[in-house]
Amino acid sequence: MTSPTGRPENVGHAILATLRNYGVDTVFGIPGTHNLEFYRSLPELGIRYVTTRHEQGAGFGADGWSLQRGLPGVVITTSGPGLLNVLSSAATAFAESRPMIVLTPGPPIGQEFSDTGVLHETKDTRAAAEAVTAWARRVGSGAEAVQAVHEAFGLFRSGRARPVVIEVPLDVLESAHGCEPEALSARTAPAPATADEVEVHTMTRLLDEANAPVILYGAGSLGAGQELLTRFAENLDAPVITTINGRAAVSERHPLSVAGTLRLKAAHDLVNAADVLLVVGSKIGEAETWPGPLAPKGRVIRIDIVESQLQKNMAPELGVVGDAAVVMDQLIEALSPSDRLEGDAGVARAAAARSAIEAESRAWSPDSVAISDAVAQVLPDDVILGADSSQVCYYGTANHVPLTVPNSYLYMATYATLGYGLPASIGAKIAQPDRPVVCVAGDGALMFSIQELVTAVEQELDLVVVCVDNGGYREIEENEADVGMEPMGVRLRQPRWAALAEGFGATGHSIAAPGDLATTLTSAIQAGGVHLIHARLELFGQEKNV
Repeated sequence: MTSPTGRPENVGHAILATLRNYGVDTVFGIPGTHNLEFYRSLPELGIRYVTTRHEQGAGFGADGWSLQRGLPGVVITTSGPGLLNVLSSAATAFAESRPMIVLTPGPPIGQEFSDTGVLHETKDTRAAAEAVTAWARRVGSGAEAVQAVHEAFGLFRSGRARPVVIEVPLDVLESAHGCEPEALSARTAPAPATADEVEVHTMTRLLDEANAPVILYGAGSLGAGQELLTRFAENLDAPVITTINGRAAVSERHPLSVAGTLRLKAAHDLVNAADVLLVVGSKIGEAETWPGPLAPKGRVIRIDIVESQLQKNMAPELGVVGDAAVVMDQLIEALSPSDRLEGDAGVARAAAARSAIEAESRAWSPDSVAISDAVAQVLPDDVILGADSSQVCYYGTANHVPLTVPNSYLYMATYATLGYGLPASIGAKIAQPDRPVVCVAGDGALMFSIQELVTAVEQELDLVVVCVDNGGYREIEENEADVGMEPMGVRLRQPRWAALAEGFGATGHSIAAPGDLATTLTSAIQAGGVHLIHARLELFGQEKNV
């Protein structure tokens, strides 16, 4: 077959056409000498390409896009260093159970690591990629390449979503693909896994017997939809707590919501006091439970898409394998609205937990909370909030900026890499151009990806970045003090942040007083374009006091 230009349709075209047929309309990456045949067909396929300034930013941008669109983020790298640069992003997607497809060229068949000094020569990039992804595959033909795309979507739809890498040898990439048109068509998703009648009956009985139930929703629950998850909680009259990646499974302004606060002891107290704990779509990872493992005194029910997750970190009395959307629908049909808990007992328990959590969090890091309060008071309800592995995020915005829409907190609780927030926010804004996007990050984290500010300018986005400057790596300085060390390598020279933003073509602001943050943020959101607001943490009060 030939393209509209009269050129034979090559394997690069077949891969991208297949992705387009699944609904992917945006890719992230950097053009390079060896990956041009991935790029050639993008315009005719109607696929937008976003050129970042580093492949790691491309991966994080794809992740932010994916969270908004419900499709895998797609990254195109060049061979060798291009692929290796994106692997931290892929590792993030692996740790957070998010779908991603990385497309990369490889050495021609028969020339694998010839050790002759060819351009971008690397010993075994596929093996490196496989170490941090669900799988990495080197294909040998157009048919194999297209099949790899189909298998990736099969994984994303019916298992635990995790990134994959498809390496296409240069000679294969440039060759005619030889596939029939129907081979490139999206395949029908398999029927979602359901719970059997005995499991549904047992779950219903346990929940009917509960006097103090609690629901824990993880990111794996979000496919069930906020409406269903909320209705279930209301019928059960149960407080809802989420993981950070599961935030807003139920609107955090709902009276039953305790939000994504599992990192606080008061939240553990709520969960541990439950006589029945229902966990949906979460491994309940250590990175989410800072005071230590959860230890509920009552019965535990777990629902997950894969059986291997059901025993991780907490053994259930009943573990059910199934798609959250289907199983929760089955369960809500079987469970009558609660008439056992008169007087909105669940709402009262949630309110008491929120009060205790609020007090604990404000004592933990009052300055981070003060900044988060200033941000929260002016953000629109439908905001997408970018975050990074910064104290202002995990002590502040994670707990004190209520969100109403799922997948609106761009974060990576488990992998916790620096430099995520800005590029992820760019990807999210591209995916959801009509929603406001604000990124809050510490100065140390932001410096890992500050070059992507010019990507946001180039893409003509409306995006506001709040840079919270604590003078370097404050948490590591605290860690050093905890082990009796003097500060070493953590008090860092700061650029003139507003001027740096201006140099990238954005608008820079430096606030002089705490009250300026809310007004500056409001005006920046209203003005449109790319803005960076520099806020020194010392303006917002005392140091962390625990």
